[in-house]
Amino acid sequence: QVQLVESGGGLVQAGGSLRLSCAASGSIFIIRVMGWYRQAPGKQRELVASITSGGSTNYADSLKGRFTISRDNAKNTVFLQMNSLKPEDTAVYYCSADVLKLDLGRGNYWGQGTQVTVSS
Repeated sequence: QVQLVESGGGLVQAGGSLRLSCAASGSIFIIRVMGWYRQAPGKQRELVASITSGGSTNYADSLKGRFTISRDNAKNTVFLQMNSLKPEDTAVYYCSADVLKLDLGRGNYWGQGTQVTVSS
């Protein structure tokens, strides 16, 4: 199995910064894509950013310039640096991973989520 554990969420004032981390562990051969999604109350889960094992990134258009995704392949860890935070960034942030496992099976896995709250 594969587990994803997020950390780094919390309460921050508008204009502040937070850095989220997500570490994957388990029966991993390679993680093809890692990503961050978020879900605000009453809204659908949406993509924040994703990054391939080769370092190619994809961002939600509305977040470009404020959020930066990065990863450490050796540690199977993905990061999300969030700057100039706004109250509308308040949501539960979820990590995801598209994993090729040691048994060559493939699966998409999710973390438990970490709350980010931005006060005005």
